[in-house]
Amino acid sequence: MKTKLKHLSLLASLTIGSLFAQDKTTVTAKNSDISDNLDLRAVATVFGDAKDLEDFERRLNDPKTQISNLDLNNDNYVDYLRVIETVEGNVHLVVVQAVLEKDVFQDVATIEVERDSNNQVQVQVVGDIYMYGTNYIYEPVYVHTPIIYTTFWVGNYRPYYSSWYWGYYPSYYSYWNPFPIFRYRNHIHLHINFGHSYHYVSHRRCASVYNNYYGRRGNGYERMHPNRSFAHRNSGYSNRYELDSKRNIKSPRNRSEISSNSPKGTREARAYNETTPRTRTETSNPRNNETRGNSLRVTSENRGRNDGSKSNRGKEYSENRSNSSRERGTVTSNGNRGNSEARGNSSRGISQSRSSAPRSNSNSRGFEGRGNGRG
Repeated sequence: MKTKLKHLSLLASLTIGSLFAQDKTTVTAKNSDISDNLDLRAVATVFGDAKDLEDFERRLNDPKTQISNLDLNNDNYVDYLRVIETVEGNVHLVVVQAVLEKDVFQDVATIEVERDSNNQVQVQVVGDIYMYGTNYIYEPVYVHTPIIYTTFWVGNYRPYYSSWYWGYYPSYYSYWNPFPIFRYRNHIHLHINFGHSYHYVSHRRCASVYNNYYGRRGNGYERMHPNRSFAHRNSGYSNRYELDSKRNIKSPRNRSEISSNSPKGTREARAYNETTPRTRTETSNPRNNETRGNSLRVTSENRGRNDGSKSNRGKEYSENRSNSSRERGTVTSNGNRGNSEARGNSSRGISQSRSSAPRSNSNSRGFEGRGNGRG
């Protein structure tokens, strides 16, 4: 009987412990997220540089700049981003969609452009709720008025709708493989124009216009993976901005922060490149000079040994030797002091060994010695 009571009490304690464990929720900030693969500030930069929406789509998919790193269909190629637009009153809702399969699209972000009664234009770049969480919004403030603004409010305006789709892309486009997340973070900062300002806000200016569009949004990836929304991926965080604040990932906000965050090895490499030429010059010259000095000594000794055979040659040979002595004196006149002493000793050796030669030859050799002795 006592044994049964012990077993029952143990079972009850385990059951109660498991219930308490289920009620406890642990929030862990991940090191990476799907939303890390497209920086909305880079999208805002590209939008401000574009001349129209067609050019905006081209810049988003330029394989040279690689603004996007999204691979939602997991085919190891970055997804093509198409652009479509809807217009309501003075609001232009520009939608960026990832092309995943035939007739399958996923909204990634919207650029919402509104002109008020004072003809002031306000722009908000808003991340899709499935991708970035609720109210993840950046308001870019451009230094100069973007050219693209002039294309929106004209007579007989027709909303832009991309003509590209799965398997049918423009000629400038080519596939590229996605970066690892840490490399994409470093890469994309080079393509964010920090001459502009990007203010994070949590209020959507054109909420009513977006709500009217919401029923038509592309949600192909969301339908295939309903449990991969931002809320499911990052429990306890409302959007990407809150997630970043807990992950200890600091994104540069201006050019000075980019330079200060650059790898230390890069600055050391630049310093090394600046000092290397001087180091090479100092270390290479003595070796070259020593080699030349040795070659001169060998030449002088050879000339001394063969002097007897050369002494009977005619005046023409002496003149040629005299001319060659002038050339050698000109070439070697820029050497260092060590070379001058080596050449002077060689010249004296030559003069002594050739003392028995005819007068014409000895004169030319004496001139040669003086030429070789210049330092």
